Amino acid sequence: MSGRFERPATDPGSVNGGGPDAPTAAIPRVATSDDMSPGELQARRDILARELAERQWDLGGLTYEMAIRDHFRLDVLVSKAAGLQEVDAELGEVERILTLHENGATGMCSACGAPHSRGAVFCWQCGAQLMPRTTPGVA
Repeated sequence: MSGRFERPATDPGSVNGGGPDAPTAAIPRVATSDDMSPGELQARRDILARELAERQWDLGGLTYEMAIRDHFRLDVLVSKAAGLQEVDAELGEVERILTLHENGATGMCSACGAPHSRGAVFCWQCGAQLMPRTTPGVA
């Protein structure tokens, strides 16, 4: 890129550090975020938030450079946007799980997706039964 558009300074441990031509490094994926502690989830959220901001910056800079040269490569833009969407989706999922941990929710309603706390029998949002009924004498 030209000297007119400078990338924000990143620390040496940055996931996507390097010059404008450096390939975007893949963020190590977590096997299951449900099994992580709240501290691990917060650290993961911070990493993903930094990566999202950096990818947004990169996509904006790339689009600007293509615009000033009047030469757009939609395949490149779509590819970069798809990577941005993946990070955004994972960040949303980690934030959702972290919110459930903070609110004391232990599950999601199968009918409407609302969070519910441990021991809840009915969903607070739609009224769906959360625990199956058993009849006495049936084991």
